[in-house]
Amino acid sequence: MNMQEAAERADAILDATLGAVVPEVQWAHDTWTSGSCTVTRRRTVTTVISEERRGSFLGVIERFWKKSGYEITGVNQDREMPSVFTRSTDGFLFDLTIGYKGQAFFDLTTPCVEKSDVADPTTKPNGPAYPLGKIPTPHVRSDFWSATTPASPPAPAPSS
Repeated sequence: MNMQEAAERADAILDATLGAVVPEVQWAHDTWTSGSCTVTRRRTVTTVISEERRGSFLGVIERFWKKSGYEITGVNQDREMPSVFTRSTDGFLFDLTIGYKGQAFFDLTTPCVEKSDVADPTTKPNGPAYPLGKIPTPHVRSDFWSATTPASPPAPAPSS
């Protein structure tokens, strides 16, 4: 695998991760970097995720990552800036961190692979394409994710 192929796999992991969030949140590509043999892709959520819903948001992501076969390598349960750290079986390292004003940040770093040129991500954000490094703090309202009441636990499945 070369760096471009690894970047494409990273983008696919991020696409699937954000696709698992229902209702969807608005996100944008953030700055990405390439090193001597790794690539780091970043996405930033611009939907307001209220303090009352952050645990639910982290839970959705953690459950999706576990279901996808990724290993949860750490959890930071800090009240203001919680995070979840993960590793894929093929060495991709990624995390979700809740930062300033509840903004969600996804970072994914590839394992060391064969050196190659790396193109910009091709996935279109589901909101404005902000200039890299110029993403505003969360400002998009969601009836669910921005609500200030705790999320209700899911209803039990009906029994047959």
